[in-house]
Amino acid sequence: MADTAGVSRATVSQVLNDRGRISEQTRKRVKRAVEALGYVPDTRAASMRSGENREIGIVIHGLANPFNAEVISGVTNKLETHGYLVSTLDSNDDPERQLRNLKAFIGSSRGGLIWVPAIATTVDAVTLLEMHGIPTVTLLRDPPVASFDHIGIENRAATMTATAYLAELSHRRIAFFGGDGERSPVRRERIAGYLDEMRRRDLGPTVIWPSGDTKSEGLEAAIALREAHPEITALVCNGDMVALGASLAGQRLGITVGRDLSIVGFDDTEEAAIATPALTTMSVSPRLLGRKLARMLLDRLKDPGLPPVRTTVSAKLVIRDSTGAPA
Repeated sequence: MADTAGVSRATVSQVLNDRGRISEQTRKRVKRAVEALGYVPDTRAASMRSGENREIGIVIHGLANPFNAEVISGVTNKLETHGYLVSTLDSNDDPERQLRNLKAFIGSSRGGLIWVPAIATTVDAVTLLEMHGIPTVTLLRDPPVASFDHIGIENRAATMTATAYLAELSHRRIAFFGGDGERSPVRRERIAGYLDEMRRRDLGPTVIWPSGDTKSEGLEAAIALREAHPEITALVCNGDMVALGASLAGQRLGITVGRDLSIVGFDDTEEAAIATPALTTMSVSPRLLGRKLARMLLDRLKDPGLPPVRTTVSAKLVIRDSTGAPA
């Protein structure tokens, strides 16, 4: 490359690492040579020389879920602007698979980790990360020992808001719909908010109906719910995907969503805004949430000695076409 650019190897190194007093003309000549030769820098070798690892791992569950995809997009966009490479592994909510993923990232010397712990995560996973000194930020769920930076969601307050909104539209038969993990702390918090508001307003009876987290599972579960409880006029949903599945079920059953059945989702994924009808939802802005995670990890990488930081993100009600007063 030095020969192609007509400069010394030291000059090429200075240009590639943005160091030294190099004229703009020389920089352009080196960069043209880089492009012409298709040069790709060895980032791991550079990390070994500098002592700074520029690779970040994400361990999450359910990569197919649009909420997770948008969070990862936010993380990646933020970290890449700071020169980091991001890679993602899906634990599929399996603690053993998760442990293999964590070991894979440790073995490949990742400089930091963003982690959604599996439901049955053990202390061993936390100890492993601590032993290797991996800067870590957790999302949504706390690990068994809360020793890392963490961003959570105000789930209980959010479903209280959603339930109150439906009640103020004059709905009296409101169900909580979605999620199928009895051990999921996030779902438990959301159900608790729904139950709190139903009791506070003396509404009921309460109905909690499980469903997998996909649209197809939501569609099937919503049809079953309608058959068992035709009196239900509104749903507070555990996530946007099951809410959109319930909306599809309404269309299949000849029910007008927004009039005969009101549906409130949770997350505010991109699809929620463009669905027909557009989905009313509790918005946590997943891409923005991803950027917040990245910022928290960057702060941790900059100053590893800081005490753990814990914060929560509130959810905002975004009203669209899937809700209205009962017919």
